[in-house]
Amino acid sequence: MLEEIVTWAEIDLDAIAHNVRAFTRHVGDAVEVIAVVKANAYGHGAVPVAQTALEAGATRLAVHRTSEGIQLRRAGITAPILVMGYTPPSGAASIVGYDLTPSPISRECADAIAAEAVRAGRVVPVHVKVDTGLGRYGLLPGEVEDFVRYVGSLCGVRLEGLYTHLATADAEDRACAGVQIEAFGRLLAILERAGVHVPLRHVANSAAMLRLPEAHFDAVRPGIAMYGLAPSDHWAPTLDLRPALTLKSRVSRVRELPSGSGISYGRTFVTTRPMRVALIPAGYGDGYHRVLSNTGSVLIHGQRARILGRVCMDQFVVDVDAVPDVRTDDEVVLIGSQGAARIPAEEVARLAGTINYEVTTSLAARVARVFVRGGKVVGVSDVTDPCGGSALLL
Repeated sequence: MLEEIVTWAEIDLDAIAHNVRAFTRHVGDAVEVIAVVKANAYGHGAVPVAQTALEAGATRLAVHRTSEGIQLRRAGITAPILVMGYTPPSGAASIVGYDLTPSPISRECADAIAAEAVRAGRVVPVHVKVDTGLGRYGLLPGEVEDFVRYVGSLCGVRLEGLYTHLATADAEDRACAGVQIEAFGRLLAILERAGVHVPLRHVANSAAMLRLPEAHFDAVRPGIAMYGLAPSDHWAPTLDLRPALTLKSRVSRVRELPSGSGISYGRTFVTTRPMRVALIPAGYGDGYHRVLSNTGSVLIHGQRARILGRVCMDQFVVDVDAVPDVRTDDEVVLIGSQGAARIPAEEVARLAGTINYEVTTSLAARVARVFVRGGKVVGVSDVTDPCGGSALLL
C-alpha cells in the first residue's frame, strides 16, 4: 500500500514522545501535562498522537469539539478528555455517554449535562473557562463565583477544573500575559475565601509552559510545541523540540521545456531558456497553500527546487535544472528535512503569510499520515476515514 501513496505526511511518533517527556521534566511531578490533540492533533493524526503522548507522560487530553473526544474514545483511549469548546445542551448525552469532561459556561448547558448524568447514574466532572482577556469563550471573572456555586448545587456534576487562555504568551513583552495570570490568581483567591475549592487549575499554553513558570498552576496544556513547532516568531523555544511532521510527495513527471513555455494557470511563469522541470502531485487540495506559487521551494535529492508558476489543486511544477538525475518517483519533501537540507513549517508559514499552526492543520484528510516509530512504519491512516484519516491500517 505504501508504494501507492503519492503524497503523505510522515509522523515521527518518537519526536512526539521526546517532546512530551521534555515537558514533564520541565514542569515537574506536581504539574500535569494535558496534551492538546484538537484539529486531528494539529494535522498530525489524533489517535496515534494521543496514544503516544499518554505513553510518554501526559495524563489528560484536550480537544475542542465533542466529536473529537468521541473519536478518541472509540479508539479505546480511556484517559480524561477535556472538551474546551462549546457543547450545546443537545450534546449532553454524548458528553455523558462517552465520559468526556465539558466546559459549560451557561446554566442551560450545565442543567442539560446534570440531567443526563443523573439519568445515567453518573457524576460528570466539569471545567469552567474564564475569559481573563482573550474575549472569546468563557465567563468574565465577575461571573464565575455565581456560576460555580450554581454548578455545585446540581446533582450529577462536580467542579473539577477552572482555566483560562492567554492572548499574548508568545509575545516578547510579558506584561499582558502577566495581567491575565494575575486576574486568574485573584479569582482563585476569591473562590477559596468563598469556600469553593478547585482541584485542577490550568492556564499555560505552549508558550507560557516554556517561559512563564508562574502560569503552570496544576497543569499545562502544550499544543503546538508538542509537535516540535515553535510557539512564537519572536523567541526560540527554550527546550529541545523535535518536529514530528515531514510532508512528502513523489516526482510524477520530468521533462524538458523549450524557451517561451508557460507553466500552470495564468502563465505567471514563462521560461526564458530551455528548462528541466519536475511535476509534483500535491496542491492546495491537499492543504499546500496556493500562495506559495512562484515563491516556495521543495527538496529533491537534498537540494532546493523552486516552484514555477501557480500551485494547482492537485499538482505543481518545480525547476530541477540544478538538481542532477531527477527521475519519476524520486522523493520530494515539501515540509521537513531531506539530508542536510530543511524547509521548516515556519518558513512555509512565513511565505504564505500565516503561522505554523495553519500549515499543519490545513493538511487534508486525503494526505495519508504514515506513522513511524524507531525508524519503522507502524501505521498508515485510512484516507477514506471521515474523521481525519486516523485509523491505523498496519
